Amino acid sequence: MKLPILLLSLGLLFSIPGMASANPSTPDNSKGIQREKAPCDCKENGDHHMMHKDWQAKMEERQKMLLSWVDLYTPDKKAEWTAVLAEKKTLRDQWMSPENAAKREQWKNEKRAKIEELKKQFDAGKLTKEEFLKQAHGGKETSHWKTLHELKMAVDKKDNKQAAILLNQLLDQSKQHNAKIKELLKK
Repeated sequence: MKLPILLLSLGLLFSIPGMASANPSTPDNSKGIQREKAPCDCKENGDHHMMHKDWQAKMEERQKMLLSWVDLYTPDKKAEWTAVLAEKKTLRDQWMSPENAAKREQWKNEKRAKIEELKKQFDAGKLTKEEFLKQAHGGKETSHWKTLHELKMAVDKKDNKQAAILLNQLLDQSKQHNAKIKELLKK
């Protein structure tokens, strides 16, 4: 009986330092939030987490890719696309500005409250999982991302007709998104 306990104790004694050294970073508890220390160019407050350099670079790359496809498949809509994308950037900058921090917080709280209410209905069996997800997302599907994915596939297949149709659809979706952001800014 003593030998198995001794072996178990020795095993733990030797393995714990190894597990601790496997994760060399330490949590940053300076603000009471447990977060891994990592070099980052974002600001410390939570409102600017979306403005991370990598995120911006990815969006710029996607925008350039879209505009190159517009040049190829729907060159007559180039000016309209440029205007919609510029408006999108302006609206995003306005929405993320410190002046709209209260509006963003109010919108987040309303969304959280709505989701909590939907969770209660789902738990009570009044909603199916599909209904819960659809209502939690405000009725919107992932149509923008689905269209973008289909567009990439059409471009890869060199299906010019389908690519043009999907670019026009994506343009309409972008206009609708801009209108939603404008509504949020007006509140």
